[in-house]
Amino acid sequence: MDAQIIYTIIAGLLLVVSALGTIFPVLPGSLLTIGTLLAWGWLLGSGASWWAAGLGMAIALLGWSASAILTGKKLKEHQIPKGSILFAVVGAIAGAFIIPVVGMFIGFAVGLFSGESVRRREVSGAFGSSWAALKAMGLGIVVEFGCVLLASSIWVIGMIMHFVMR
Repeated sequence: MDAQIIYTIIAGLLLVVSALGTIFPVLPGSLLTIGTLLAWGWLLGSGASWWAAGLGMAIALLGWSASAILTGKKLKEHQIPKGSILFAVVGAIAGAFIIPVVGMFIGFAVGLFSGESVRRREVSGAFGSSWAALKAMGLGIVVEFGCVLLASSIWVIGMIMHFVMR
């Protein structure tokens, strides 16, 4: 089997892992997409592979940045401090070990609500701010996931162009 085909298969598998990584933060996400596209473009070295890798990396970087900016902006809008986010992260880690697959998400929500309850000393306000934070995180995940999928689609186009023009 040709080395370029092997590189392409490995790149495809890594792009699947990176797309899952935008949803499940235990796996690498956008950073893996950027690294995979860079390595694939460099290893194949054709104009089509570099074009697809460059455009895909730019889109993945844009999604990664937009996710962080949108989430941070929403958290500031709702005045959610870093302490509550720390509670959420600890809850997510604990949840991942306690409940397989979905425990990280449940733990994050419970930890966030706990942090906000301690801070606000009232359930209704803690629920409202926790819900706003969860929506902000969800929006960030959706934007980043969409950009990784778009970058992966561009990679597919570049892959087809590379092997057809070879």
